[in-house]
Amino acid sequence: MKLTVVGGGSTYTPELIDGIAGRRTSLAVDEIVLVDPDEHRLSIIGPFCQRLLSHAGHPAKIRTTTSLEQGVEGASAVLLQLRVGGQQARASDETFPLTCGCVGQETTGAGGLAKALRTVPVVLDIADKVRALAGENTWIVNFTNPVGIVTRALLEAGHRAVGLCNVAITFQRWTSGLLGVEPDSVVLDHVGLNHLSWERGVLVDGVDRLPELLAQHSEGLAEHIGIDGSLMQRLGMVPSYYLNYFYNHDAVVKKQQTEVPRAEVVAAVEKDLLDIYSDPKVVTKPEQLSQRGGAYYSEAAVQLVHALTGGAGAERHVVNVRNGGTLPFLPDDAVIEVPATVTASGAVALPQRPVEPSISGLISHVTSYEYLALEAAIHGGRDRVANALLAHPLIGQHAIADQLADELIAQNRDLLPWVKGA
Repeated sequence: MKLTVVGGGSTYTPELIDGIAGRRTSLAVDEIVLVDPDEHRLSIIGPFCQRLLSHAGHPAKIRTTTSLEQGVEGASAVLLQLRVGGQQARASDETFPLTCGCVGQETTGAGGLAKALRTVPVVLDIADKVRALAGENTWIVNFTNPVGIVTRALLEAGHRAVGLCNVAITFQRWTSGLLGVEPDSVVLDHVGLNHLSWERGVLVDGVDRLPELLAQHSEGLAEHIGIDGSLMQRLGMVPSYYLNYFYNHDAVVKKQQTEVPRAEVVAAVEKDLLDIYSDPKVVTKPEQLSQRGGAYYSEAAVQLVHALTGGAGAERHVVNVRNGGTLPFLPDDAVIEVPATVTASGAVALPQRPVEPSISGLISHVTSYEYLALEAAIHGGRDRVANALLAHPLIGQHAIADQLADELIAQNRDLLPWVKGA
């Protein structure tokens, strides 16, 4: 099996490789190709990843290339984890909305739209090359944010794609520790959209332990997620930490206006990691990698690739997948984040019980924004950008949407094809 990682020069790639090294008997990977335009990063990440595999006794070989065509040809699966514009663009996403009193974040609000506009055209071009060179049956596993919008773009273009986020597996691993059970024994009732999801149940051996978690660990949950425990108890569910941007918007903005942007923190961590990876004596994953974000991504990604390539029959995974009537209040072609049955034929969302009115309205609202965001990403145009911002529940005011649209375009002029060529 050949696995290709587009964006393989990321400092997070060793986390993925470490996950593969730990699945030697179940994921039969022979070759892993890291594709990235940054030759310098590849010259560091590639050898370090090979040392990780060799130290673990895994026989797979790492190959690096700046050529997407060479990287994807003959691949069994292609994993997308790219960041168009790098940390500099991320810093912009996290700061320009703050001037309008809106949250600055790279996957939601105005910053999330900016990232979608930059990313969708690049991802669709990559996917077309994958289909031409690796074949129509090659699976694309998308970890690139905003995952829901990017995955819908891929599905609408007819690609075999599944979106993946680490929110669910992180919650599963963390709550299993609180409950004192094995992580794999925890089954989540997870519903919503990417970065807009809730846990409505935490089942262990068929028994829902969520009431116990809310009653006995509300303070720990609140500290971990950033949302008041009493609100979670009132809702009867646990929101993902991304809901903090919605439930505590003004307080978050006030904090963001005085703190160092996350992009600067990550850039410093990346510099340290590259220095560590450069040391030929380092043959195991460094502790500093945990500061990079994306906890348990490797486990989720490896397990999903294993299922999609026919390694284990049917498996249950929380993924981003076409709605297809699963949530009846959304269009069939919306992309939702729910548990699904995953096989070599793809991912099919599992049936869901009715979604509570306390969250269904917000899910519908953000879905409508995501439709407009994808229209703007594919077709361009200042008015499409402004319309998408107007539809976003974190913005929703005409004057602010217009101001943000103009600033977004100005900040990303060199990274938007329809602007750059104008």
